[in-house]
Amino acid sequence: MTILVTGGTGNLGRHIAEQLRLTGRTVRVLTRDAGVARPPAGVELVEGDLEQPSSLAAALDGVDALHLLSTTGADHAPLRTGGEILTMAAEAGVRRITVMSPGDGQELDEAVRGSSLEWTFLWPIDLMSNTLGWGDTIRAEGRVREPYGDRRTASVHEKDVADVVSVILTNGGHAGRSYVLTGPQALSPADKTAALAAATGHEIHFTHLTDRQARELWRAQGWPEEGIDFMLNMWATVPTTVADVTTSVERVTGHPPRSFAQWATAHAATFRSVGSE
Repeated sequence: MTILVTGGTGNLGRHIAEQLRLTGRTVRVLTRDAGVARPPAGVELVEGDLEQPSSLAAALDGVDALHLLSTTGADHAPLRTGGEILTMAAEAGVRRITVMSPGDGQELDEAVRGSSLEWTFLWPIDLMSNTLGWGDTIRAEGRVREPYGDRRTASVHEKDVADVVSVILTNGGHAGRSYVLTGPQALSPADKTAALAAATGHEIHFTHLTDRQARELWRAQGWPEEGIDFMLNMWATVPTTVADVTTSVERVTGHPPRSFAQWATAHAATFRSVGSE
């Protein structure tokens, strides 16, 4: 069995490719530029661009199952070529597909539902690994500064997402379903800060920023204005459902989802200042 993972050199995709490789299947990872890509060990690397379906023939050759992103590029723009890719995949012999999308009616979602493939939509509410973005400030100042500090999200461990993809693509049995993937509890940024402090053994303080303070801080850090506007608008309008905990991970994999405390312990060294014990 050969499985193609799009985005397989990224933060989440690497975990997916690595977990699939552990099952003994042949894993192929798609990249735009093989010269600069750093794929996980033991996988095949093939060049292609989701925005140019004609470039995907070699990547899809001999593939039985596919993990497909719903966005593309650094700006995470919605994938507009999904229909062509799905047609090519079916013609190449792909039988099963997982799609990283909420499946709520976007252009790609409709194409997936109308395809002949065994499809499953997967949507992580938020990845625990997004917390790595706090690393520089924690190491330098022992502090986290965030707006909307009372927001709670049921963040999921990236390895749990990888486990879910692996089970579905290798075993099947989940065709036509949509799963929202979460961790075992919803936490606020302050809660996560406390968990990181416990994991590192160092004091880490949380500062709740106003919109104005966040804008000033991110501008000083070199963020573009459109990026600042996007982030503030996103957190101001995020639905309360991001705090809803689901049983999807355990339902698919048979094991309970990993906690943020487990994630923090595994990544504690990342948040310790240089030279600290």
